Amino acid sequence: MTSQVSSPAEQTDGTVVGEQRKPGGAKDVRRLDRVIIRFAGDSGDGMQLTGDRFTSETATFGNDLSTLPNFPAEIRAPAGTLPGVSSFQLHFADHDILTPGDAPNVLVAMNPAALKANIGDLPRGAEIIVNTDEFSKRALQKVGYGQSPLEDGSLDGYNLHPVPLTTLTVEALKEFSLSRKEAERSKNMFALGLLSWMYHRPTEGTEKFLAGKFAKKPDIAAANIAAFRAGWNFGETTEDFAVSYEVAPASKAFPPGLYRNISGNLALAYGLVSASRQADLPLFLGSYPITPASDILHELSKHKNFGVRTFQAEDEIAGIGAALGAAFGGSLAVTTTSGPGVALKSETIGLAVSLELPLLVIDIQRGGPSTGLPTKTEQADLLQAMYGRNGEAPVPVIAPKTPADCFDAALEAARIALTYRTPVFLLSDGYLANGSEPWRIPDLDELPDLRVQFAQGPNHTLEDGTEVFWPYKRDPQTLARPWAVPGTPGLEHRIGGIEKQDGTGNISYDPANHDFMVRTRQAKIDGIAVPDLTVDDPDAAHTLVLGWGSTYGPITAAVRRLRKAGESIAQAHLRHLNPFPANLGEVLGGYDKVIVPEMNLGQLATLVRAKYLVDARSYNQVNGMPFKAEQLAAALKEAIDD
Repeated sequence: MTSQVSSPAEQTDGTVVGEQRKPGGAKDVRRLDRVIIRFAGDSGDGMQLTGDRFTSETATFGNDLSTLPNFPAEIRAPAGTLPGVSSFQLHFADHDILTPGDAPNVLVAMNPAALKANIGDLPRGAEIIVNTDEFSKRALQKVGYGQSPLEDGSLDGYNLHPVPLTTLTVEALKEFSLSRKEAERSKNMFALGLLSWMYHRPTEGTEKFLAGKFAKKPDIAAANIAAFRAGWNFGETTEDFAVSYEVAPASKAFPPGLYRNISGNLALAYGLVSASRQADLPLFLGSYPITPASDILHELSKHKNFGVRTFQAEDEIAGIGAALGAAFGGSLAVTTTSGPGVALKSETIGLAVSLELPLLVIDIQRGGPSTGLPTKTEQADLLQAMYGRNGEAPVPVIAPKTPADCFDAALEAARIALTYRTPVFLLSDGYLANGSEPWRIPDLDELPDLRVQFAQGPNHTLEDGTEVFWPYKRDPQTLARPWAVPGTPGLEHRIGGIEKQDGTGNISYDPANHDFMVRTRQAKIDGIAVPDLTVDDPDAAHTLVLGWGSTYGPITAAVRRLRKAGESIAQAHLRHLNPFPANLGEVLGGYDKVIVPEMNLGQLATLVRAKYLVDARSYNQVNGMPFKAEQLAAALKEAIDD
């Protein structure tokens, strides 16, 4: 879905409420500047699809938005249980926003488990829409309710809307030749229709989507569309919903351009395809499916028309081995994985360091250790990316900060890999991978030129005048070695993991040569050109909050809150984690206090303290969820006052 935006501006978070009385007894419309909605139900209730469709229509309407899908690791978790609850949170606004929101204004709960799992996150006065058909005695007992919360007064502080969603859906679809079980599956579309009416969302895109999704089953398509329309009509006619809400488009929040909603993994896939086109190289992905990285493999497999080749290997080691072979053969080579897969790929990454070939290692981080929390987010692979190989094997590390930024991060990773002939780590995470936001589609002339020159002939002259090809003769600016495509006449050379002799590439066990090669590979990484760190400090603050990766949204939202309350605080966010920006030490030395929020136990803080000898303080969270802005603002305020 795309929308056109024509004027730039930036606003801060806040809620403004107004009301408009409709003539002739029509329902009131309340104007809001932002709303946070959470859809929650069983894994089989279609909450992710429901949230995704509401998000797509919201993007089409022109709101700024941020999403947080949250689902169990099991393919089909036990129905009606707390561990089986799947949810999708959407924050949308008429101004620039940065996070999926701390606390939902609206909860759609499809069963007692969904209500119990999420009620603790709701502020008093929030709207709760519950599917009363699922509140049976057995379902209540399964999650520990002694009596129904719909009747015991425990929800009196909320605006409760009991709706028999299942019954209404089945009634709306009685004209279709569907069994009751088949008809019940459309209750999520009834709920989507109701919420679309409540918040004046467009409907054409969803109806077109349903018609296309079930094109081979026209009866199912028609039934889902009918359920969607029935939900809309229910909102329009029922007396239980006396007010609908409007959130105007965020027409002043973005620079002019053509926008679409995009998730982090989709942005990464598009960035990789764009990098291959800008480099004029075929793209090869060698991968093994793993949550939450698999979507990149799925997406890239659709783009053979752009010269993309995807290989689903039998395991992680085979995936990266094939990718490294493709790099040797002259492709832009990529392997995608998550933390456990990085551990398996580490030996081949070390080989890529030794061979000095360009290779993109995309790590979509998740909770660990071991299998850990496959569907939850974490930032705990930084030290693994930095040091998780035998010997001195330095690798550049970069991290995107938002879902849309994953596109630019992919291009930057490709630039470094191709320019310096090195494997590069790109550290995204589950929050960015599955979350989404508006993305301005760039013009082609905005993309960097990534073209490389392969070795074409001899590059060295021996003392006797013979011209030869030396595979480890380096560019004096980048220290990159030449990239020779196999089969090029006269460029035969040795390759492998055993230490090379400087220049010739012959096997060498000479101690002095090994020392030189180790230091040269490190110097190449240290010399990578990266932009200086930009600091946002309008008030000459004494406290700096330093972040990396997906903490950007919560940190920025927290900083906005503090500044709005009169506090002085500076903010800086790292994209390049190895090497660090050249001015990072100077920046850190300019503040009395440095706070580093991370979704780990302090990995960036450890690196910063060791390299720059500053008293960087950690603020850490490892619960599988992103930081909440309010919680982070309170912690930063405490640090300022300390």
